[in-house]
Amino acid sequence: MGFLGALPARFRRERVLIVGCGDVGGRVVRELGHGRRVQVLALTSSPARVAALRAQGVRPLVGDLDRPATLARLAGLATRVLHLAPPPSQGLPDWRQDPRTRALVRALARRTAPATFVYGSTSGVYGDRQGAWVDEASPLSPQTPRAWRRADAESQVHWYGRRQGVRTTVLRIPGIYAPDRPGGTPRERLLRGTPALRPEDDVYTSHIHADDLARACARALWLARPQRSLHVTDDSQLRMGEYFDLAADLYGLPRPPRVARDVAQSALPLSLLSFMGESRRLRNDRMKRELRLRLRYPQVADGLRGPQAQ
Repeated sequence: MGFLGALPARFRRERVLIVGCGDVGGRVVRELGHGRRVQVLALTSSPARVAALRAQGVRPLVGDLDRPATLARLAGLATRVLHLAPPPSQGLPDWRQDPRTRALVRALARRTAPATFVYGSTSGVYGDRQGAWVDEASPLSPQTPRAWRRADAESQVHWYGRRQGVRTTVLRIPGIYAPDRPGGTPRERLLRGTPALRPEDDVYTSHIHADDLARACARALWLARPQRSLHVTDDSQLRMGEYFDLAADLYGLPRPPRVARDVAQSALPLSLLSFMGESRRLRNDRMKRELRLRLRYPQVADGLRGPQAQ
């Protein structure tokens, strides 16, 4: 049972709309619980997912963020909205904008606004801070097209909140992991022997277990303050290579070879290099204080252990 069971009656019987109900969204559904307290609705662009969503106790709504005309039925439907859908990566008239978030807020603005709107963003909006600590007041400095689109989505969410009187919250999320999440641990990378950066070139990365992220999402729907940004990250302070070494030791696998940055740039795909080009550490005091969230997995080592590690 989720934390809603302890809420006063006036907060119950809500309609929560999840946009982007994948792995994390499914965990949020479980966190919210079922029954009369909360009706969970989920937007899906795939009719093939309707049956699976219903099996989770979710009311599916077929619509496509890439086709705004299909979103009309969302207006006035939910009392609280959780937006976890990523921006598109291709076919964009402006690579710096997220048309999906723009389409969603326009659809919701047509009728009575929800009380809260929570958006799952990325810590990548800060860009490279050379290992420095970052809090939510730090200026944004996106350095990749993906991060630019996330920053645009954040601005659209807060613009919507100010205009419509909606309590909007942006959750800035780092790397998500969980042993029961597809690709949710470094096991496959370790088995491939993919190298990591040598210590003098390595970067700080932050992490959050998928279950703790789901708990933060659920709490933010009720507890977050208006027009707020929050880091959803654990307490670990690891460089990327240390994270892989830790996982290798836990799984009884060889530690990855270490290489210099110039070697990595010629040997690794761009998708991996993009994560090796930014280094920062995220403070999570605001998350703990305002969401009253006690992490189940405060350290990566706590969350990587498990019989389903993959």
